[in-house]
Amino acid sequence: MSLFDKFVGNLFKRGEMTIILADGTVKRFGGPDPAIRPVTIRFMDKGVPAFIAPNPHLRAAEAYMDGRLVLEQGDIRDLIDLVRANGKWEEGRVTLRGTFGNLIRDRLRARIQSVNWAAKSKNNVAHHYDLNDRLYDLFLDADRQYSCAYFVDPDKSLDEAQADKKAHIAAKLRLTPGQRVLDIGCGWGGMALYLNRAADVDVLGITLSEEQLKVARQRAEAAGVSDRVKFELIDYRALTGQFDRIVSVGMFEHVGVPQYEAFFMKCRELLQLDGVMLLHTIGRLGGPGKTDAFTLKYIFPGGYNPALSEIVAASEKARLMATDVEMLRLHYGMTLDHWYDRTMAAKDAIVALYDERFFRMWTFYLAGARAAFYHGNLCNYQIQYSRDRRTLPITRDYMVEAERALPR
Repeated sequence: MSLFDKFVGNLFKRGEMTIILADGTVKRFGGPDPAIRPVTIRFMDKGVPAFIAPNPHLRAAEAYMDGRLVLEQGDIRDLIDLVRANGKWEEGRVTLRGTFGNLIRDRLRARIQSVNWAAKSKNNVAHHYDLNDRLYDLFLDADRQYSCAYFVDPDKSLDEAQADKKAHIAAKLRLTPGQRVLDIGCGWGGMALYLNRAADVDVLGITLSEEQLKVARQRAEAAGVSDRVKFELIDYRALTGQFDRIVSVGMFEHVGVPQYEAFFMKCRELLQLDGVMLLHTIGRLGGPGKTDAFTLKYIFPGGYNPALSEIVAASEKARLMATDVEMLRLHYGMTLDHWYDRTMAAKDAIVALYDERFFRMWTFYLAGARAAFYHGNLCNYQIQYSRDRRTLPITRDYMVEAERALPR
């Protein structure tokens, strides 16, 4: 029995999986499950099984991207959902383990890439965020919120859920007019512009993406608030001054574990004594781990989603108090379903921007991330910090009251 046969036979216990080999041989695995869609794949050449088996996380993606693995029933979301449903994090069953040599190489690659010094950080950001502007318009909401939405109702639209996310975060910042707010990793400026509009505060947004900077400044100018909402191309480590509030949404995943303590020490330095900070980041359930090889190679070089223990341990060194911690368990999976559907609907436009291989890579990325939130070890954390224990009210009621009052 080949390594691939052993791997597949161990993997599929629930849901129907059919594999058609290059010579026409049909192999069936698993069994019917009403919660999992049946999937049929075809290998276009005889070398695909041996190619995938040593490193399935990376090699299955590359086989799909290169057209060597083709879906004949279902789509890539269905395939990855079927795979991940057979190895749910809660059940503790590991199913996608490659050969020992590849595991060691992947772990070493992840460790090396996590050292994000300033120049490297800018290159890593450009790899993902300086893609063609039109791509993000095609699958994000109108405000270009490229982070987990907040679904107070699963039937909410993506735009409504992203608006609710901004209000949810603003409520935790406890804003008052005239405050000075720092937005670390400001994206295309949507959060900074919302905070100014909703709470009459001044905001400085910082980014390492030249494309995002350009768009953010244009948006502030168009809104007539460029005197109060400013954007700069600068690494957080080079920033000076102090702020009443700090918000960081979807940026901490790019900091890198070796820089965690320095990040929080810098945030303490930038935060007024009576200040409040809100960190919104993808995280992992359980303890520390590593970023998968596909994500590091093709999507987020240098990226890492931290365990809660890693975040809190690093912030403790800076004497920042975690005054509130919230875990969003399913919200990002729901967000990614919207992004995936919009990407599929925009296939022709995305292929015209890039090519078929890029489209397959992008859909694999979105489908894989979605499955990691529904079945794997990913979640989203919102952690509120203060420097002084008396800065915030002693109950959480103020958050609920503020969130209801904030505009959408």
